[in-house]
Amino acid sequence: MPRPHIEPFVDRDVGFKKMTLPGFKNGIQYKMLSIDKDSGACTMTVQYESGFKQPPGFSYTEMELFVMDGHLMIGGKKYVKGTYIFAPSGTHLPAMSTDEGALCLAFYNFGPPTFEESDADHDKADKSQSLKMLNSYEGLDWQVPTLFPQTAPGCLLKILHLDPKTFGMTFLYCMTPGFWQDNISYHDVAEEAYHIWGTSWMMQFGDLPTGGYFYRPAYINHGCFKSDLGILAIGRTDGDLHNYFHHDPFSTPEENHHRAAAKLARMKPALYKWILTNEHNHLPHDFEYPDDAYNTDGYDSGIHMHEDGTSHSHKSSGAHSHITAPAKKKKK
Repeated sequence: MPRPHIEPFVDRDVGFKKMTLPGFKNGIQYKMLSIDKDSGACTMTVQYESGFKQPPGFSYTEMELFVMDGHLMIGGKKYVKGTYIFAPSGTHLPAMSTDEGALCLAFYNFGPPTFEESDADHDKADKSQSLKMLNSYEGLDWQVPTLFPQTAPGCLLKILHLDPKTFGMTFLYCMTPGFWQDNISYHDVAEEAYHIWGTSWMMQFGDLPTGGYFYRPAYINHGCFKSDLGILAIGRTDGDLHNYFHHDPFSTPEENHHRAAAKLARMKPALYKWILTNEHNHLPHDFEYPDDAYNTDGYDSGIHMHEDGTSHSHKSSGAHSHITAPAKKKKK
């Protein structure tokens, strides 16, 4: 997800725009939260107006939808706030409508927003994952995070979706009132989050209130952080989330990148040495997923160095490679 670092951003500070992309029906407004200008992948706040109707159809890219307010009727069934929908690329959804309207978050993960009317899946739909629709508020229990190292007590998770290949995940998380974590952290992966309710504070970026959003590329320092009254938020990562904790708020993304590589060499020395001694500039054949092709051609660490020795991260590292939706639309 090579998107720029956006933090903090509050969608309440900007107005809605009318959705005018081909294929989408009238009655959709959106606020763009972040976008990959190369692929078109994006995250949006979406308002479905009262009376909105949409026939059955699919997206050419993997799509996630989370209902924050109102309801959606999908296939004759009512889905209320807290509903999470995951649709693999090319997988069709039944007809959708809403009488009262619905405020949602929409994630288009590997390409631009698309909608193709169809009562069946595309013939090249991603079959490695399945359509998922669940009530995250009532159908899932809060869990103490099993991520290692763990965050401070008082941060709980509900895992909504876990990518079986990358371990990228979508999750609800909450901070209980009085939550406080006194260290600095960064990750090997990009992460984004949206505050459904509540305000948290972070040392580098200040308050993030209801409607607050961030997109944070890999190796960006964040913390210390706290929440006086608690929050409810939805978050996403594009890979396996490992917490690197330290106490240097002034370390650069490049320094954090080096520290993470050193940790890999220390914890998995045989793998680290094998990659170096074989002079690989690409990943080897994947026996678990033989149809996937990986390489690092055009790889950009996302770290931009300045002449004064400081640096910042302008995009995330790596990319997914399992987009199965076709580039061309299927004619009816």
